[in-house]
Amino acid sequence: MKIKNALLSTAAATASLFAIGATAQAATVTVKAGDTVSQIALDHNTTVDAIQQANHLKDVNLILVGQQLEVNGDDSATTTTTTTTTQTSQPATTTQSSSQTTNQASQSQTSQSSQTQSSQTQTSTPAAKTTTQQSTSSTSNYSNNSSESAAKAWIANKESGGSYSARNGQYIGKYQLSASYLNGDYSAANQERVANNYVASRYGSWANAKSHWLANNWY
Repeated sequence: MKIKNALLSTAAATASLFAIGATAQAATVTVKAGDTVSQIALDHNTTVDAIQQANHLKDVNLILVGQQLEVNGDDSATTTTTTTTTQTSQPATTTQSSSQTTNQASQSQTSQSSQTQSSQTQTSTPAAKTTTQQSTSSTSNYSNNSSESAAKAWIANKESGGSYSARNGQYIGKYQLSASYLNGDYSAANQERVANNYVASRYGSWANAKSHWLANNWY
């Protein structure tokens, strides 16, 4: 009977040792700002000496943020560590998403700016062409006016030497117009007006009148 009780006591003690061994599982802790070895030992139901020996620490008062320490903790400590790691990684994801959003906004603004500049360049092209055309037209008109003025002066010189008071029978003035055309008004202004009307109605231009004079010695 005594032998049987001894065996039962031995088996119970052995089971208790196994239970203690299962409970005391090794865990890894990441050192955070403000952590101390004594606080870590308290949180994981162990001792400072056990942590020092497990991690071969020369100075238990000197641990670094991010350092990995092995402790004889329970499952709850491991779970807490995992949760903390997960929560810590979330801001990095948020930062990456924010960076992508910023890059996309920057690319969109760059694209819109390029399109706007292209539109402005295309819009300004017709204006440049119009200005060139107007300049060409003005040059052409000036050339025509100069040609007309030269032809008119040439005829006046041939007819009267350019004198408004010149007379040759019934022909009077700078352009030797018939007195009936002038209607008694021999002023310079009337001579110019009547001469222009006469040439426009008969020849269309002073250049044409000059060509007729060269062919016939009169206009």
